This record gives sequence, C-alpha cells and structure tokens, in this order.
Amino acid sequence: MADTPPQGGGPTGGDAIRTFPFPVELAVGGVGMQVGPMGDDHTWHADAPLHRVHRIDFHVVMLFTDGPVRHMIDFAEYEATAGDLLWIRPGQVHRFSRTSEYRGTVLTMQPGFLPRSTVEATGLYRYDQPPLLRPRPEQLAALRAALDQLRREYEDTATLPATLHTAVLRHTLTAFLLRLAHLAASSAQASRQQADTTFTLFRDAVEQDFATNHSVSAYADALGYSRRTLVRAVRAATGETPKGFIDKRVILEAKRLLAHTDLPIGRVGAAVGFPDAANFSKFFHLHTGVNPVTFRAELR
Repeated sequence: MADTPPQGGGPTGGDAIRTFPFPVELAVGGVGMQVGPMGDDHTWHADAPLHRVHRIDFHVVMLFTDGPVRHMIDFAEYEATAGDLLWIRPGQVHRFSRTSEYRGTVLTMQPGFLPRSTVEATGLYRYDQPPLLRPRPEQLAALRAALDQLRREYEDTATLPATLHTAVLRHTLTAFLLRLAHLAASSAQASRQQADTTFTLFRDAVEQDFATNHSVSAYADALGYSRRTLVRAVRAATGETPKGFIDKRVILEAKRLLAHTDLPIGRVGAAVGFPDAANFSKFFHLHTGVNPVTFRAELR
C-alpha cells in the first residue's frame, strides 16, 4: 500500500498486536523521515501485511489524490477521499483496507527526528485530535506545495553536504507540520463545536419527549443525525451514551414523582413511558438497586 517505507525493520513488543519500527536504513541518506508516492506493492515489514491490525512507532501522514479509501485507526473506521489527509501517530493501532486503492503521497517520520521545541509547537502527540483531516481548497493547496517542496529536498542529496541536507529537511518538514497542526487543531475545534450543538439539540429533545420516547434512533432521525454522530456528540459532552442519558432523565422524573406525589406506582410508570407497571419496576430497580415501592417508603 504505502510506497515508503517498503520492507524493512523488525517487529518490537510482545503483545498480540505487533509494533513495527521506522526502517531508517531505507531512508535516503539514513535520515529519520521518508516521503514519496503511495502504491500497492509494499509493506512496513515482510511479516506485516498492511491489511492486518498492527502498530508502528513512527508518524504517518497520507495525502490522498483519489478515493474513497477506508482505513481503520484505533478501531474506528475512517473514509478519506481526494484532498483528505490521514495522520496516524506512534502507537496507534491501524489497518489498511484490502479493497481500497491508496493513491497520493505518504510521509513517515521517526519521533526523534525533530527537536523538542518543534514537537511541542506542532502537537505531534496530540492523540485527542482527529486523524482524518479535510482541508479547505486554499489550505490543501498550501499543504501540497509544502509537501512537494519537502519531497524535492528529501530526494536532492547532491547539492548539499549531508549535515546541511538533514538540517534543511528538518526545517522544511517543520514548515509542513506547522500547517498540518493548524489544520488538525482547527478540525478538532470544529468537531467540538459540532458535538456541542448536536448534544444541545439532543438534550432539549430529550427534555421535551423523554416521557414518551426512549429510542436513540428515533431522536437521531428527528434531529437529522446518524446514530453514530449522536453517540459521539453525547459521549463527548457527558461521557455516557445517548441511551444512558435518556435513562438517567427518566429515572430522575420517576424519583420526583415517587417522592412528591401519591400517584400509584403504575401511574408513575405510565407518566415516564412505561404502560406496564412490571416493566417500570424492573427498569427502576436496574438503575437504582431498589424497587419503586421501597424507594418511596425510604423517603417517608
């Protein structure tokens, strides 16, 4: 799949998912980075087919010129198309798709190739940021130009001594990464804002309809989101699932009715969406550890 690096290096680590190191011996001039075209006929290592789940101990940035391409990173599936980038960081579990054709440019870099100040400025280890990046046209043009310049410098080993060649590569790589880091930070902020908006709409819908609607899919459909988008937004905002959020609101209302009214248990259940009193009692016990009758008695 990725033309750089081709076969080389050995696996490290003893866990079931193997970790493969950066094959520095295959880099031009032995430097800690590689950049070149993506293809179908290479792998990180002879024993690591790309369609198997594995880890690498270096950074990979793929800029696609075709698509769609499906790629698994940390057990989440991402779909990239022309103009998108995937940024895989050291230690992340990933897997290439058997059915996708990877076309574009791939950059790989060893963690220690850049100085600490650059690592911090570019957020190389911001695992909280999204791996799939979709730049705007002007951002994409700038990233492509920076990556093309980096590739030219990488391949030019004739016009500078080795030490200067490495220094120029570090500076050129830093320029590209600063642009990439800005894009990643902007994408993360936009995702958080989207998640905030999605959660707010979901929260308001639950507040209005929890007594009659306990279905996550129904809320997603009504709000115009996919179930997956809703799950991500609610988890980001609350740390729990949409179903957990709904159930918590139902339990809160049931407790209020049990504590502050004399409604029969069946009527309380019906008021929060459980026409069958037995089902309500099971639901209440599951979430509180006591049945509704006991809960009411303990308050009085």
